[in-house]
Order: sequence, then structure tokens, then C-alpha cells
Amino acid sequence: MRRRSVIRTGAGALSAGLLAGCIGGDGGDGGGEDGGGAPQPTEGDGRHDGIYVQRFTDSMAMQGTAGAGDLELAVMYSAPHRFWRMVGDERKEEPVAESDSMHLMAAVWEPETGIVVPETGLTVEIAPEGGAFDEQVIYPMLSQPMGFHYGANFALDGDGTYDVRVTVGGLNVRRTGAFEGRFDDPATATVGVTFDAETRQNLDDHTRELDSFGDPGAVEPMEMMMPDGTLPAVGSMPGEQVGSERTDDAVLPLLAVRDDPPVEAGTYLAVSARTRYNRYTLPAAGLEATVERGGETVFEGPLRRTLDPELNYHYGAAVDALESGDEVTVRPVTPPQVSRHRGYERAFLEMEPVSYTV
Repeated sequence: MRRRSVIRTGAGALSAGLLAGCIGGDGGDGGGEDGGGAPQPTEGDGRHDGIYVQRFTDSMAMQGTAGAGDLELAVMYSAPHRFWRMVGDERKEEPVAESDSMHLMAAVWEPETGIVVPETGLTVEIAPEGGAFDEQVIYPMLSQPMGFHYGANFALDGDGTYDVRVTVGGLNVRRTGAFEGRFDDPATATVGVTFDAETRQNLDDHTRELDSFGDPGAVEPMEMMMPDGTLPAVGSMPGEQVGSERTDDAVLPLLAVRDDPPVEAGTYLAVSARTRYNRYTLPAAGLEATVERGGETVFEGPLRRTLDPELNYHYGAAVDALESGDEVTVRPVTPPQVSRHRGYERAFLEMEPVSYTV
């Protein structure tokens, strides 16, 4: 097994089975752009500059779920896939290597609410059954059919059964409501993974190219056995919807929570950042807000990354009050630090300030 340097993302059993329509984009040995040796797409190649329909959909092999402290996790894999990770404002391509065997994925969620938990400090160790564990790199990422998950390409030592040990680190974002004081302690679970020719053939057989490749839009979320990071419709969330603005295909609804706010405040401002088409969470961005009243600034400060059972993952700040006629400006200062499969790699990179009138 090839060792890679370790990074930590900022961050009940199921029988193994095949789920169609998984991560898609550009694949490896299944005939996608990466494995087939076709020219790599470049900027200005005619594709939509924001979110666009990925080239194809394929499948993933579900391996199992397990409890990890207060959280639940699932492990699955597909054929290797190219993706792009974020380092500050820069996008770094992670191509498929000839030695890559699979794209391993993990999902983490709170089981009572079904809320996906980003920024867990997730680490993964892989071992042949009964062998020594080798810690591996894994990244938080987005794909169109699968939503938010953690994943990376891995090189294995041939067919066989492997143990995947997933450690969910203590959550490093603010938690409010019933989540306050929870998810502080790391927890570990191990899931067995079967890597064999039959599964790989099944994955290849479910690959489907899309005629709408490159058009503005996104593949529909697949039906999965676990949450995918889809945020609730704004109308079902607490508070008053002040407005919803779009910037670089990120949608930023602004909510004002006056009754029973999650932190002590006259009014709590919450931005529920999400993708344009599938409402997937956009975590680990840097957002700031300003509130102006009659030409005077009455609030200016960061919107803190927060996990709440009612507001889900969001960016929030407490203000003394919010009055009719106030002007609220939300300024993105850092793009979401989440890796992207094909179709997302051109979006959420140059998010401009957006304004709302109360």
C-alpha cells in the first residue's frame, strides 16, 4: 500500500451493496477522461464557468456503517476519480495515478437529526485484514450525486479484504442548541472493505455518460442509505428569511432569528450557504457581515461556522437588533475549503459580497 503524508481535514452495519449514480465526474479505469488519457479540460474550454453537469455518473460499493461516539459513519468506494482540493484561495488538482485502486469515501452524520457533520478532523487508516494499519490522506469534498463526504484515491496491495479504521476528531466549530457540548471527543470505528474483480466490474457496468455534460446544472442527488448534506428548504428553518442572494453559484439565504435564538442575542443572523442546484452544504468558508442603519454601521464582524440541530451547518452572529430598513452585507473572504469533483471545480472560487434589505 502506498503511504501518503497525513493531513487532518478541518474539519449499525449495512451489507455491502452497489449504489448507482455515485460520484461521477471524470473517472479512472472505467473509461473516464483521467484513465483514458484524453486531453485535460482547461479554463475557457466552452464549459459553464460555475456549476455544470458532470461528464458521467457511475456507482459506488457500500461497505458498511458503524457508530463512532455520538456520530454515525459509512464507508464505501468507487473507481478512482480526479478531484480538486482547496488550499486557501488556490485550487489544486489531484489527478488519478496509474497505481490508484479505488476512490474511498466516508460519510459522517448525527443519527438523531440526520445532519451531516463537516470539519470533523477525519483520519483514515487502512490495513489488509489482520495486517498493520497505514494512515492515509482523506479530504472533505463535494460531488453532484453524493453531496458532502470525505474521500481520496488509494492504492491497495491487490484484491482482498481490508480493514478501514476511521477516526472522527473533535469538532472544531461552534455548536449550539442540543449540540452544545457534544462532539468534543475523538471516536474511532472500523469497517471491513472487500476489493475484488466482481465489484469493480459491477462499478464499470453502471457507468453512464451524460448528453448534457458541460451545461449549467447538476446531476440529481442519488438515493443513498445515509444523509448527503442537503440543507433544508429555507422556509422550513427557524426565523425570518431576510433574503437569498447568489454569488458564483453559491446561494446565501439570510435568516434573522429573533425568538429563542441559538446564542444570547437580540437577533441572530444566520447564513445557510448552499450549492445552487442541490442545496448541498458549503462548509469551511470565511464570511463577514455588516449591518447599516440610516448610514451608520451598527454591526461588523465575522459570521462564525456553527452546527445547530435546527439551523444545521451555517454561519452566524449575534446582533443587538435588526430593524426594518437595515442593510445587511455579507462578504465572503475565503472560499469554502472543500474539495470538488468534476462539475464543482469552477464554482465558489470568486464569491462577491451580497446585500439584503430588512
